[in-house]
Amino acid sequence: MNKSFVAVVAIVMLNIAVPASAEEDARLAEARKVATSLPPKLVGALQEEIKKSGFDGAIPVCRDMAPKMAGELAQQTGWKIKRVSLKTRNETRATPDAWEKVALEDFDKRAAAGESPAQLEKGEVVNNEYRYVKALPVQQLCLNCHGTPDNTADAVKQVLAEHYPNDRATGYSLGQIRGVISVRKPL
Repeated sequence: MNKSFVAVVAIVMLNIAVPASAEEDARLAEARKVATSLPPKLVGALQEEIKKSGFDGAIPVCRDMAPKMAGELAQQTGWKIKRVSLKTRNETRATPDAWEKVALEDFDKRAAAGESPAQLEKGEVVNNEYRYVKALPVQQLCLNCHGTPDNTADAVKQVLAEHYPNDRATGYSLGQIRGVISVRKPL
């Protein structure tokens, strides 16, 4: 075969492969930016409300404000955003789909094997959309509503029981994976 033909084919193949990789890297970076922008806003709003109303009074921040914040971020960015978990508090909004469930189960295994939950993420193209999930490790603040029942204030238990009769989102310890921020965008 002609060496110049082989060289041209090699250059064409490199030019085809490089943009796909660069495109994938750009999607991952964009998804990561969107996903990681919500938790600090949520934690800030939560801390502010805890100061005013206590832990039981701050439950509406996660219940009502978080979905609104995610909706506003979705409008600004074009990404669908939600929080999902294997142990749901709100089954309607927080139940993972099959892809998210596999990612969550994988994250739990990896964390059990010693990987840092804060570093766990996954992004890929699935059915003509880019999907990304980022683990949400339990922080000290989270334990007030998601910790063990014996360490949860009675007022918090009462409000949770009122709003979430099928609550499974308790019993966590510091650093465990509470769930993920899941973002997706059509290609």
